Amino acid sequence: MADLSDLSTVSIGPLAAPAAKAPAAAAVADYIAILKPRVMSLVVFTGAVGLAVAPGHLHPVLAVVAVLCIAVGAGASGAINMWYDRDIDAVMRRTAARPLPSGRMLPGEALGFGAVLAVGSVAVMGLAVNWVAAELLALTIAFYVFVYTVWLKRRTPQNIVIGGAAGAFPPMIGWAAVTGGIGWGAVILFAIIFFWTPPHFWALSLYRSQDYAAAGVPMLPVVAGPRETKRQMLLYTIVLFPVALAPCLLGLAGPIYGAAATLLGLVFIGAALQVWRDDGQMAARRMFGFSLLYLFLIFSALLADHIAGAML
Repeated sequence: MADLSDLSTVSIGPLAAPAAKAPAAAAVADYIAILKPRVMSLVVFTGAVGLAVAPGHLHPVLAVVAVLCIAVGAGASGAINMWYDRDIDAVMRRTAARPLPSGRMLPGEALGFGAVLAVGSVAVMGLAVNWVAAELLALTIAFYVFVYTVWLKRRTPQNIVIGGAAGAFPPMIGWAAVTGGIGWGAVILFAIIFFWTPPHFWALSLYRSQDYAAAGVPMLPVVAGPRETKRQMLLYTIVLFPVALAPCLLGLAGPIYGAAATLLGLVFIGAALQVWRDDGQMAARRMFGFSLLYLFLIFSALLADHIAGAML
C-alpha cells in the first residue's frame, strides 16, 4: 500500500492546470458535467425530504423554488470544486475525463459559471423563501469550497469526516425553508448524513487508493492503511445505527421508518464487517454501492412514514 513519503514530488497546487488546450467554448454537456449531477441528485432528494417532513406549511411553488435553489447551490459547489481540483483530477483515472482536465473547458468558464450559480441560488432562496434558508445554503457552498476543497482535502485524512458536513446541510436547508429556523429534527437529519459520509467515501477510497496516492490526496487508506480505514468504517456504521433511529425518539417518525432504519442499519453494519474480513476490493465496492442505496432508502422511509402519518 502506498504511503505519503513521495508526495513531495506531486504537484498539488490549485493553479497547476493540465497542459491540454481548451476549445473556445465548452459544450452544454460539459457545463452539466461540472455540476456533478449524480451527487446533486442525492443532495436534492435529502433536501426535499427535509422540507417535506418539517413542521408547518410552505406554498408548493415556493417549495419547488427552495428545492431548485438547493440543486443549483449544490451544482455551483461542484463546479467550483472541479475548477480548484483540476490538477489532481488530471492525475486520477476516475476523474481524468472530466471537462477541465481533459481540456474541453477553460478554467475561467467553470469558475465563473459556479460563482454565478452560487450567488444566484442564495439570492433567490433569500428573496423568495426566507433568509435563514439562504444563509444555510450560503454556508453549505462556502463550507464545501473553502473548508473541504481548499483547506482539508489536500492536508488531512480527516477531510471527509469534517468536510462531510457540507453534504449533510441540505435537509437542514429544506427544514429551514419551511420553518424559518433550525429544530432538533433538522439537526438529526444532518447527523444521519454526517455519520454516513465517512464509511461511504472510505469504501470508495479503499479501492481507489492508488489514484489518491498518485494525486497526493491524503485519504485515510493512503496514510493509515486499509486495516485502520476498515476499523473506522465499522465504528462509524455502528455509531450511525442509533443516530438513524433518533427520529423515532423525537417523534419525527413512526414504526415504518423505525423498521426500515433498523433493517438498513444492520445491513450497513454487516457490509462493514464484510469489508473488515475481506482482503480484496469486492466488499468495499459492494459497500460503496450499498451506502448510496442506504441513504436513499432511509430518507425514502422517512418520507413514506410522514405521508402515512398525515393520512391517518
